[in-house]
Order: sequence, then structure tokens, then C-alpha cells
Amino acid sequence: MIKVESARSRWRAVPGVLATLVTLVCGAILADHLILQAEWWQVNRTVTHAPRPPLADLGPPPGPVTVSWQLSTRVGDSELPAYDRVAYTIVDGELVVVSGGGLTVRDARTGRERWHYYRGQWSLLGWARTGQVLVAYLERTGHRGNRLMVGLDAVSGTLLWRQRGDVPAATERTTLRWPAGAGVVIVTEDGRHTLYGRSAWSGRRMWTKHLAHGCLVPEAVPYGSGGSETVATFSLDCGARDHTLTVDPRTGRTLFTTNAAHAAVSVSGDVTAVFDGTGLYAYDRTGRQFLVRRGEDVCRDMCPMTVVGGHLLVAYDLARRPEDGTATRRLESVDVASGALSWRREMSGYTALSVAGGVLYGLRSRLADPLLPAGIDVIDPETGEGKTVPVPLVTRPGLDGVRPWLAAGGGLLYVAVPTARPRPFGGGRLVALRGGIRGSGPPELAGVPAHDWPDACSLLGKKDLPHGYSGEPTPARVEGLRLPAGCTYRLRRPKRHATSGPEREAGTLSVTVQWVAPDPTTASALFWAARDTQSGVRDPVKAGDAAYGLGAPSGTVVMRVGRTIVTVTAGLPGTATHLATLIAARLRSA
Repeated sequence: MIKVESARSRWRAVPGVLATLVTLVCGAILADHLILQAEWWQVNRTVTHAPRPPLADLGPPPGPVTVSWQLSTRVGDSELPAYDRVAYTIVDGELVVVSGGGLTVRDARTGRERWHYYRGQWSLLGWARTGQVLVAYLERTGHRGNRLMVGLDAVSGTLLWRQRGDVPAATERTTLRWPAGAGVVIVTEDGRHTLYGRSAWSGRRMWTKHLAHGCLVPEAVPYGSGGSETVATFSLDCGARDHTLTVDPRTGRTLFTTNAAHAAVSVSGDVTAVFDGTGLYAYDRTGRQFLVRRGEDVCRDMCPMTVVGGHLLVAYDLARRPEDGTATRRLESVDVASGALSWRREMSGYTALSVAGGVLYGLRSRLADPLLPAGIDVIDPETGEGKTVPVPLVTRPGLDGVRPWLAAGGGLLYVAVPTARPRPFGGGRLVALRGGIRGSGPPELAGVPAHDWPDACSLLGKKDLPHGYSGEPTPARVEGLRLPAGCTYRLRRPKRHATSGPEREAGTLSVTVQWVAPDPTTASALFWAARDTQSGVRDPVKAGDAAYGLGAPSGTVVMRVGRTIVTVTAGLPGTATHLATLIAARLRSA
């Protein structure tokens, strides 16, 4: 009898245990949804209800420019360094700043913040834009399978929809942007064998497209097609049958395919450009090829391009000369309908192109070597004629985190470049430029007359130099202007056995006037902008109005004296500082 009662007691306890287990499981699920994944504690979000009027389709006129406002954005530090990027876009009257921390939207006229979307313990790894909708893709730190896609009204920051599971279709590595257009954002799933079109306004699935057997869309690509509202192109991995697929983002319908292995793609308007390592090829919306430029070096990664007035404007390299490895760079205008060349011009190379108000703006990494500022070419797209002006930005090769970016609107020109600061991962510096005061000198020199530039070889006398040195001018040329900007000093009779030690290190000295600004304030801004791009900056140096050393030890000193910026290289730190002090005194007495 006792055994029977004991068994009955155990059976009566089973429902209670099951109820407890169900309660714990339900509690864990609710805790995950209401606490671990809840919006209220993870999201730092603001919205605005004050709409801004769209920017007029107009940039600044040809001529000197000055800073209207500027912004620095830190490159994030996530567990996925390849996705630590900063990118920008303009939506009507708003500037969108994308970084690993989230989205910040600012008034493009003033730079003031309008709204933001940040999510704690999550990293933004992709974004898309179509019309007035921004779509952000985020992954939870340390949990790559925990992912989220959100649609946001670009004007107000209002949350439109939220969806879990999808991943972007072919994110562009350097900008984190992926294709969207015609109100549809294109996504895929874990296997990446299928494309889906989701409504950017509601998140609802609009269409499904299965890729050919054995093909998949890559997770990330060096260059992608996120900038068009009418065409989306993907470079597919299909083994030995790699090709590109171009679709209508509104319907998912295939427009055309091309045979290209490991190709970089770029889209502007209805034009698709493909660079596959053997040449550059451009196609219209129907897949008709209207441009071919052959050569493995014709593009570095992808040639800068834009479409205006039915013409493709594209910048590329001609064949490199075998004797020195240099290449002639060229900007061309090609009629999309006929493929006929409208005009071409030789140029120093562009890192970004943009069109506004019927004017083409091209960003040069440097105004001219060895001058400090970057340059902007302002070009008539119908004739190819244009002018060059300096911009108060400095670009350096090798810096990562931001692809050089250019846009225009509302009478302003927006330019962004990478910087080495803030430490340790660098950042992006964006300036909004407006038309500046036209000086008495040429616009290529920001209105400063060429005769205001000091002769670099006159900044040091014979008594200032070590015994046996003589100077040789190394002029700079800017659009036909010749400036006495550089001077290289060498030993006339180097000692036969000076093969090591200080004598060899000090064998060559150089003085370079890198810029003469219209005023000391402008020069100071350029000086500090240049410092922010240097990764080897040493402690401040006592010379001029401001100075710093480069390298270890600091054999190079960069110095500002009034409105003049000078670089002195001497191999030995003490020599460089001493010469910089002498040059500063001579500039002040001039």
C-alpha cells in the first residue's frame, strides 16, 4: 500500500514539474524578446518633425572656395575590421553619415543634427537608400547570427519596419552600401542563392529571384551598384561560369548578363560599368555594350564615372610606359546612345566625380605635386573645358576607412576624405564648401598672386647650410603656372668613404613651400588638416607659428609661418629643426 501511494505521489508531481519547465522556457523566451532584444534599452534614437526643403541642384561657381562647415567622424572599432567604415550620402536637404555606430542625419546646409539611430552592442554593417527611405543592417556584437534590418524615413527618422533574418545582397566593402532602387531594397538569405526584393517602406517581400544552379551572390564586393534607382548589378560567383547579373530593382526582372570573372561593377543612372582586370566595359539598360577600354591597368579598382545629359563621363588610365611605369590619365565624355566620343581631356587623376546644375566636379587627390591641398576641377560636361581650384583638404595614400566622396547641392560642394586621426583607427573629415573671395591672383592658387610665393632656394643662404651643399630648384606646375616651390640641396663633392653614419644621412636636404594661403587663418586650417592625415607625427617642434616632426627620428619638419606652409627634410632631427628655425626668421623678415 505504501508503494502504491508513493507512485501516485510521483505521478501527481509530474504536471507540476512540466508546468515549471514551461514557465522557465516561456520566461526565457519572453526575457529574450522583452529584455535582451528589446528596443527600449538598446536603441538610442531621435526623430524630427520639421521637414527641410530639398537642396537646389546647384554647386558653387568656378573659382576659390571656402569652408562653410565641417565634420569629423570616428572610424568604429568592431570585431569585423573590414566593416569599420564611414560613408555619406545626400537625401534632399539632408546629409546622411553612416558609421559602425549607426546613422546620423544632419541639415546639409548647416551641419546641425536632425536625427540619429544608434543601437548599443550592435554594429551597423550595411546600409541602402532608395527615395526617402534608409535601410540599415545591424549585427549584434559577438553574435553574427543575431541580425536585424530596419527601414527608416530619411526625413524624420521614423521607424518604418523591422525584420530579422535577411542579409544584404553584395555589400560594397568601402562604403557598406548595397543595391536598392525604385522603392525596393534587394536582400538575400544565408545560402545567398536567391535574391529577394523587399518594399523599402513596409519591409514586405515584393519578388523572389532564384539564381542559376551553382551561383551565389557574394557577401561583400570591392565595388557595387548601390547608387542607381533603376538598375542593380551583381557580380556572381559561379565557379568557372562567373558572370554579372543586372536586374530591374522594382520587379527583379533580368535586364542582361555579361561573362566576367571576379569583376568590379559600378552603376550610374541606367549605365553599368564592369572592370574585370582585362578592360573596362560599359552597357546601357538593354545590355548593349557602347564602351570598351582594354588594359589590365585601365582602372585601379573601378574607374570613377557618372552620367549626365545622356553622356557617360569616365576617368581612366591609358597604357603605362614600360620605362618608368607612369600612365597618362584621361577623362572622356561618351554618348550613351551611339558610343561616339564627344570630347576627352588629359588630367591628373580623379578619386570621385559628381554632377550638379549641369556642372561636373572632379576631386583630385592633389592640386599638383608637391603642393599640399587637394584640388577640384569644375568642368563644363558639354565641352570638357574647366578650371581647377584648391580645396582645404589633404589626402594621403594608404589611409583607409573612408572612400573619397564628392557631392554638390544648394550652392555647396561636399567633400570627404580619410584621416589618420582620431587615434587609433582614424576617421573621416567632411567639409561643406561655398564660393570664396576672388583674390587678385589665379583661382588655381586660391586668388593668391604667384609672385607672393617665396622662392624655396632663397630661404636658406650659404652660411645656413653645411659646407659643400648647393641648391637645385624643383618647381611645381599648376595648370600652366610655374611656382618656385621646391629646392633640393646636395653635396657638390661627397667624401669617397661616406658610406654610413651622419655624413651619408645628411647627404640630401630639401625645402618645399607646400602652400601660400590667402591669410594665416586659412593656412592654419590647412596645416592642421595635413597633420590629421599623418600617421607618423612626433612631438611638436619649436619653429615658426606651429610645427611638428615626422618619422622616428624626426628628420622632417612641417611648419607654418603666417600664411606659408613649408616642409624641411634633412635626415637628422637636429638639422631639420635648425634649418626650419632659420627659414621661419627669413619669412617673417620678408
